[in-house]
Amino acid sequence: MYHSIISGFGHYVPEQVVTNADLEKVMNTSDAWIQERTGIRERRFFNPETDTVANMSAKASRMALEQAGLQPQDVEFIILATITPDYFFPGSGVLLQRELGLESIGALDVRNACSGFIYSLSIADQFIKTGMYKTILVVGAEIQSSLMEMNDRGRNISVIFGDGAGAVVLQASNEKGKGILSTHLHSDGRFAEELYVKDPGSSRRPEERVDPEIMKGSSIRAFMNGNAVFKHAVVRFHEVIMEALDANGCSKEDIGLLVPHQANLRISNYLKEQLSLRDNQVYNNIMRYGNTTAASIPIALSEAKQEGLLHPDMLLCLAAFGSGFTWASALIRL
Repeated sequence: MYHSIISGFGHYVPEQVVTNADLEKVMNTSDAWIQERTGIRERRFFNPETDTVANMSAKASRMALEQAGLQPQDVEFIILATITPDYFFPGSGVLLQRELGLESIGALDVRNACSGFIYSLSIADQFIKTGMYKTILVVGAEIQSSLMEMNDRGRNISVIFGDGAGAVVLQASNEKGKGILSTHLHSDGRFAEELYVKDPGSSRRPEERVDPEIMKGSSIRAFMNGNAVFKHAVVRFHEVIMEALDANGCSKEDIGLLVPHQANLRISNYLKEQLSLRDNQVYNNIMRYGNTTAASIPIALSEAKQEGLLHPDMLLCLAAFGSGFTWASALIRL
């Protein structure tokens, strides 16, 4: 059986930096309030004239491919995780394929929000283990700023999220004990409405899905029950990390680096305390980028690689929790 190794990391974030001070100008909030509750100091917003989910994904992908010593033509399959595709349909995976100048290869979109990248990594791992593909591009990308209400009504959501893209190249290897050791995927749809965008939906609109009155309301914007999400997240994060460790006969002391989904710095710090990890064992960049949903883990991985924090034989743990509710983890031996 083949094993899946990550041979390249890449990311792209838009040039426009939006600070907490910038948000203070358009809504009743403050830098101190935002940092206390989320840890975020700034985030990136896309440029509507130049940035799309597909071309941000392509920039991150080219960086990952170059690091892996590959050309776009070496990619056999694309998996793109996003909840903010460029079009309602088709998915942005095929648009990324077009951006990279590729023909005919398969492209799959995954819509599992904050857990989307780990879900995508798990799918890619299964394809590689079976021998169906040997080189897969796995991407997480989001443009969320255009979904946010930049006013008092939307502030609890809009201060949190940002835009960006991250990518990894997954390749087949015969080396045992290296690469993705296991992935663990979960969901609980009972809590779907605690973090969601209601419209435009198909089942509740018998005649016109995009009614003008709907477009004027708040149901097309993201809704989050922050307290419920936080309470579930801290439990599920810890559970799914321990599940991955137990499945591989490892302990929390074996973790070289934990890269959690960048949802909230308070969650990351809580995990660090629960697992008795040092500061340098948990990677966080939410301070700079906010919550970039499916893009957050691959952006963090790429930056950790650039900073020299990823070492051969290191045990790397990825974990995520988000809308659905969905949660997931991956344990990787570099």
